[in-house]
Amino acid sequence: MEKPKKVMVTGCFDLMHSGHVAFLKEAQKLGNVYACIGNDENVYQLKGRYPITPQDERKYMLEALSAVTEVRVNKGMGIIDYLAEMDEIQPDIFLVNEDGATPQKAAICKERGIEYHIFHRVPHGNLPTRSTTSLRTECLIPFRVDLAGGWLDQPFVSKHHPGPVLTVSIEPTIEFNNRSGMSSSTRKKAIELWKTEIPQGDREKLAKILFTFENPPGTVEVAGSQDALGIVMPGLNKYHYEGGYWPTKIDSVYDEEILSWIEQHLFLVTLGPRNSSYAVLDNTHIDEAGAKALADAATNCWNAILAKDIKAFGAAFKASFEAQIAMFPNMAYPEIFEQIELYKDKALGWKLSGAGGGGYLTMISETPIPDAIQIKIRRKDTV
Repeated sequence: MEKPKKVMVTGCFDLMHSGHVAFLKEAQKLGNVYACIGNDENVYQLKGRYPITPQDERKYMLEALSAVTEVRVNKGMGIIDYLAEMDEIQPDIFLVNEDGATPQKAAICKERGIEYHIFHRVPHGNLPTRSTTSLRTECLIPFRVDLAGGWLDQPFVSKHHPGPVLTVSIEPTIEFNNRSGMSSSTRKKAIELWKTEIPQGDREKLAKILFTFENPPGTVEVAGSQDALGIVMPGLNKYHYEGGYWPTKIDSVYDEEILSWIEQHLFLVTLGPRNSSYAVLDNTHIDEAGAKALADAATNCWNAILAKDIKAFGAAFKASFEAQIAMFPNMAYPEIFEQIELYKDKALGWKLSGAGGGGYLTMISETPIPDAIQIKIRRKDTV
């Protein structure tokens, strides 16, 4: 009789739910399941909070499941915290959720001759698609994606040349990583302020309240207002900055055809949290030429989206990223460019999800990018 394959899975597995069970049962179909869980300190480092359930209790509960053969607590730290366990177990298959799939994980498996499988979240029967976030609270506070022009919301950039920042407000369809350029820090402040959803009212005024709440008097590094605006304002928005913290003009698009078009062509690949060893505001080269290049790229991006010109959108999207890193070289460290190389033949344009480096590689493509995340833009009537 053929020996069952060893199937390795990793994760936090905090607040056990039906999504965890579906994932583990899928893994069991492939062989004997070895579940490797993040240690409490690493979860805190990555997510900014300790798990609700301590590591020993998480291990105990997983060991009680018939789908699981063995459970280990990872000894490592960082997004790839399981290398020691992987080398000890020597699995035949490594299974990840679609929102946890990264080129780095695929490369690790290739180096070790391990099959790399990606599980697409499909709820069992009539059960909802679950994540730990949905169990903590049914939080409807959006995230935001910075499409182009990021950094122009900072006066020390737009004072050199005015220009727009483009964002889309997106539904919390997955648990986007902290420190990943999705405005997760501002979103936490929004949750602290409003709990589970944005209240009714004038959206720009609500965004000002959130911006002020996040940046009280005495704040040294002021978070740009595009974060608060990008969360509160539904649809696609263009904020025009002229050397101040708040935009002088806001243009909004709620057209269903345009928003659906963006959703069809925008893809995210997980890179992991920002590299904390890089100080983004060091080694900058901010001047009029750089700010103008960023402003021009954002304007071209806006025009391309309104025209639904995918090639122009990709080119302007890429130009915005290049203008950013020309002024802020520490945004993109060598590993980022290695990941970009993997997608150059699949995407028309790419940039990082935020101005701080790391997070997600956001790409524009005519055709679907395998195993990438697609977003859901928040519509006007959902507020």
